[in-house]
Amino acid sequence: MEEKKLDFKKEYKDLYMPAAKPSVVNVPAMKFIMVDGKGDPNAEGGEYQQSVELLYALSYTIKMGYKNSVKPEGYADYVVPPLEGLWWLEGGTSGGFDVSALLQKDRFCWISMIRQPDFVTQEVFEKACREVERKKPGLDPSKARFEVFEEGPCVQMMHLGPYSKEPETIAQMEAFIQANGYRNAIGEQRPDGTIRRHHEIYLSDPRKTDPSKMKTVLRHPIEKKHF
Repeated sequence: MEEKKLDFKKEYKDLYMPAAKPSVVNVPAMKFIMVDGKGDPNAEGGEYQQSVELLYALSYTIKMGYKNSVKPEGYADYVVPPLEGLWWLEGGTSGGFDVSALLQKDRFCWISMIRQPDFVTQEVFEKACREVERKKPGLDPSKARFEVFEEGPCVQMMHLGPYSKEPETIAQMEAFIQANGYRNAIGEQRPDGTIRRHHEIYLSDPRKTDPSKMKTVLRHPIEKKHF
């Protein structure tokens, strides 16, 4: 009998399949491969597209690398999790996410990332980097890093439709944040030094999906208001 694959979207529905209305979630520490960059994500062959290609190359190298070899402790077959992104604007001064500047794509800064299973370690990641460097000389694994990332309390919501309509969903999230005694914590620094950001999780392939049917999880960090 074929072993059931771990599918993070199904196993952790609270993180990947929220309703199309705002809700609060506490996002735990998870392992990611990350690539930093800036510029227009739609630029053909640009930095963003290269980062996504690198992330998938490393993620699938890890997934497939132990089919016929000794498996690391804790290994189980799995579905590669969806692409995610943390986004902000170069030179931005607002603590919130400035949706009015979304058309200024040349100002975008981002961290593209894909979650990794618990068995993945720095050693497993470095082995995958060497393999990608050998098999795909057009990619530069030195641009990627392996990191544990914890967001903590957030408000999230499923955005249905094209990316251009995200401001409407973000407005619903902001209204919920204000109405429920929270404040938006985008731009704040956590104790580990990371900056809390606007977060997107891409559940649809824009190359294959009607824009009106695309699903994207939008997530904003929050803190309780202190009166």
